[in-house]
Amino acid sequence: MNKIKINTPNAPAAIGPYSQAVLAGDTLYISGQIPLDPATGEIVGDSIEEQTEQVFKNLGAILAEAGMTFDNVVKATVLLFNISDFAAVNAIYGQYFTGDILPARAAYAVDALPRGVKVEIEMIAVK
Repeated sequence: MNKIKINTPNAPAAIGPYSQAVLAGDTLYISGQIPLDPATGEIVGDSIEEQTEQVFKNLGAILAEAGMTFDNVVKATVLLFNISDFAAVNAIYGQYFTGDILPARAAYAVDALPRGVKVEIEMIAVK
């Protein structure tokens, strides 16, 4: 199987031993994105809404680098520091996915997220 590392300066650089994304055949596996500004590496926003918007900007940049859009996403995993933020994240999530066939999804509350952020989202997309 042919694997290609996907990397864009328009999304935060990996902060550990992993790739922003890997394209394996026609399937793109995007690592969990947190609300970091790709230019500064700083956390964007204090509210769950601001942080979620930045996460989607980062995900969109990686999809674009791979020649894809949110229409290509087939699976998403949402990690929340506080499950009570689910409705706010869901409202923003719904702005990016509006077609007839929506991605499969799981959402989890977790004990902590990297750098103390409120949300992290990973995705799988297919060409």
